[in-house]
Amino acid sequence: MMTSALRTDNFHVTCKINGKEYSGSVEPRMLLVHFIRDELNLTGTHIGCDTGHCGACTIIMNGKTVKSCMVLAIQANGANILTVEGLAQGDKLHPIQEAYWENHGLQCGYCTPGMLMSSLFLLQRNPDPTEAEIRKGIEGNLCRCTGYVNIVKSIKAAGEKMRAQAASP
Repeated sequence: MMTSALRTDNFHVTCKINGKEYSGSVEPRMLLVHFIRDELNLTGTHIGCDTGHCGACTIIMNGKTVKSCMVLAIQANGANILTVEGLAQGDKLHPIQEAYWENHGLQCGYCTPGMLMSSLFLLQRNPDPTEAEIRKGIEGNLCRCTGYVNIVKSIKAAGEKMRAQAASP
């Protein structure tokens, strides 16, 4: 007679987040967003829909944006991850964060961490995007407050800041 048993063994995960190595024991079904928030106490990454639709949990993993609610924590073993907490350097905001602040690119702030990460990913690949390219670059991130006008303006301004920063010695 065959019996089916659910595997309940925990797995050891080690990954680098925002330049710092983290390790932990995770259940096989634990989502990366829960590992980041609940186990590592990096709560800047938001949980929105838990279905991959809203983008509030967007992070950069191994150089690509991912919705951390759609990735198992064990899939991040050995990964290099950047979350919103890794943008600022001490008290100095990242140019993207400054631009969102200066251009009112946020209201309630719930979508902001995911928007910031998608903005960074876009601007790293296209430092001077058109409005259409910006809208395409953030299309997996939903904002229920702003109507996107100031988000687009913020990303445009962030691109200018980042280009100026790259040009200065």
